[in-house]
Amino acid sequence: MVKIFKYVIIDILRNKIILAYTVFLLVLSLSIFNLEDSSAKGILSLLNIVLIIVPMVSILFATIYIYNSAEFLELLVSQPLKRKTIWLSMFGGLAFSLVTAFLVGVGIPVLLYEASSAGIMLITSGVLLTVIFVAIALLAGVKIRDKARGIGTVILLWLYFSLLFDGIVLFILFQFADYPLEKLMVGITTLNPIGLSRILVLLKMDISAMMGYTGAIFKDFFGTNIGMIISLLVLLLWIVLPGWLSVRKFNHKDL
Repeated sequence: MVKIFKYVIIDILRNKIILAYTVFLLVLSLSIFNLEDSSAKGILSLLNIVLIIVPMVSILFATIYIYNSAEFLELLVSQPLKRKTIWLSMFGGLAFSLVTAFLVGVGIPVLLYEASSAGIMLITSGVLLTVIFVAIALLAGVKIRDKARGIGTVILLWLYFSLLFDGIVLFILFQFADYPLEKLMVGITTLNPIGLSRILVLLKMDISAMMGYTGAIFKDFFGTNIGMIISLLVLLLWIVLPGWLSVRKFNHKDL
C-alpha cells in the first residue's frame, strides 16, 4: 500500500496541472491579502474563491486521473494485492497531493497574514472540501465506465453543490416564506459541504448578523462547540460515505 501511495504522490506532484494549481492559489492568495485594506477582508474574498476553485479542481483532476490510470489499475489488480488496498492507496495519494497543493497555495499565506480562528477554519474547510470532492470523484469514476460521461457527471455535481443547491434553497425559502423554515435550513445545510463550510468560516468571522434571522439560527447551532463538532463530523461523513461506496464498488467491479 505504501509503495502505491508513494508512486501516486510522486506521479501527481510531477504533474504540471498540480504545479500550476499551486502557483495559481499562491499568487491569488498573496494578491488578495496585499490588495485588501485588512486581512479579515482578505479572508472573506479568499473564501469566495476557495469555495469555487478548490472543489472544481479537486473533483475534475481526481476524476481525470482515475480514468487515465485505468491500465495501471488493471496491472495492480492482476497482482496479489487486495483491491481495497489499491483503491485506498489511489485515494490517499490523490487527496494528499491536492491537500498539499492547497496548503502551499492558501494555507501558508493565510497563516502569514491572518492566523486567526477564521483563517484556521478557512484552511480546515479547504482541506476537508479537497478530500470530500476527491472521494466523490472516485465514486463517480468507479461507477461510470465511460470517461466522457464520468467527467460530465462530476462537472454537473460541482455545479450543483456550488451554484444550484443555493438556488434551490432560496426557491424553497421564497415559496414557503410564511412557514418557519429556519431550523429546517440547518438540516438542509448539511446536505451541501460547500455551503456548510461557508457558514462555518463566516461564523468565525462574526458576521452572521449580515445573514439576518437565519444567520442567528445558524449561529445558535453552528456557533456552539457542539454544533461545530457536529458540523466537522458531517464533513468527515461526506468523506467516509463516498469513499466507502467507491471501495465497495471497486471490489466488485469487472475491469
